[in-house]
Amino acid sequence: MPDAGLPPWLTAHAGCHGLGSFVDHTLLKPEATRAEIEVLCDEARRYGVKAVCVNGAWTAFCAEQLAGSPVRVATVVAFPLGASAAAAKACETHRAVADGASEIDMVIALGHLRGGDWRHVEGDIGAVVGAAGAAPVKVILETAALEPREITAACEAAVAAGATFVKTSTGFHPAGGATAAAVALMRRAVGPGFGVKASGGIRTKEAALDMLAAGADRIGTSATAAMAEWLGPSAPTIEELLR
Repeated sequence: MPDAGLPPWLTAHAGCHGLGSFVDHTLLKPEATRAEIEVLCDEARRYGVKAVCVNGAWTAFCAEQLAGSPVRVATVVAFPLGASAAAAKACETHRAVADGASEIDMVIALGHLRGGDWRHVEGDIGAVVGAAGAAPVKVILETAALEPREITAACEAAVAAGATFVKTSTGFHPAGGATAAAVALMRRAVGPGFGVKASGGIRTKEAALDMLAAGADRIGTSATAAMAEWLGPSAPTIEELLR
């Protein structure tokens, strides 16, 4: 029976211990080395996170490293600008899935969004969704660079195009990363049953919990190690953490 005290987007996690099932353990810096990616995968297994999130050059390596574990491989597409042609995004997605990606985090066509070309925005997302097959697609909006009405419209476009999540930020845009206000707006736009991922600048357990309370059901962070005591079966349950 779902816990009545949890918000509806988190009820499937009732009784789960810690933050691990919400976390995409992330390493997207362009200078990341093979040794650093290997550490990322080792930590992901140890902490029991949902996924690692990496650039496409590391998809196959991560899939090999994490084979036999429940940790998923999420690969970014058109990262961090989103300004690639839709066909290029689809090609990149197809390759990522072939290399072992089980989730795709794509950057929205931000310029077309800002220009109000919603047909292009929806078609661009749809091209990635089509290429991803069964892999869930998360659409990165760069919420800090958008007006509230643009965030809402972008969420509606992602839902219409068949995506599975909307996501706040790449963490690379100068406008900034995730805020609880943006997450709450996204949750209102997509409703309780659609995925909302908060990412960009989330470096503490307190910040992660603020995002979950606001409407997120996935957290992207490169600071997973700083939250280690709140991960794994010995951590408090999600109900206890959110009290």
